[in-house]
Order: sequence, then structure tokens, then C-alpha cells
Amino acid sequence: MSNDNIHSTHGPMSNRLVLTVWTWLLVLTAVEVFLAYVQVGLVLMLTLLMGFSIVKAALIIAYFMHLRFEKRSLVLTLMPAMIITISLMAVFFADSLRILDLGL
Repeated sequence: MSNDNIHSTHGPMSNRLVLTVWTWLLVLTAVEVFLAYVQVGLVLMLTLLMGFSIVKAALIIAYFMHLRFEKRSLVLTLMPAMIITISLMAVFFADSLRILDLGL
């Protein structure tokens, strides 16, 4: 398989774009690690960490999984499923804290 054929099947991503996305992922990860060492309120820290994680997941999905270059119909099919999954996790997470009251 020639080098040109590999790039044509994986979308129009230049090396500069890959390095830019990788740099942003690296910066966001560094900020997340930095948050572990500073004295920030628990709620604020968890909110920031979740927000950064969602941004990182979106970058990975869009560029490294090539969803950014797919047809709009595929994106419109996958995004509601992801939103529903995250919403269900948020709803049922509070219910999972009941195990603390069971004294196991």
C-alpha cells in the first residue's frame, strides 16, 4: 500500500494539524495534572476536570477517529448516543452513592 493511499483513506489531515491537536491534548493534560497540586475547591476541581476531559474526548473523536471528516449523517447519529450515555451516567451516579450508606 503506497503512502498516498494511506493518507487518502484516513482523511485530509496534515502533519501540522495532527501536531496542533496533539499539543492541545498535551496542554489540557498538563493543566489537569496541575489542578491536582493546587488548593482548589472539590466541586470546582471536579467541574474543571470533567470539562477538560470532555474537550479532550471531543478532540480525539473529531481528529484521531476522523469523525470531523465524516458525513454529517454519521455525526448526527453518534452524537445523540454519546449525549444520552453521559446523561444516564450523570443520573445514575448519584444513585450509586447509596452504597456508602449500606456500610459494606
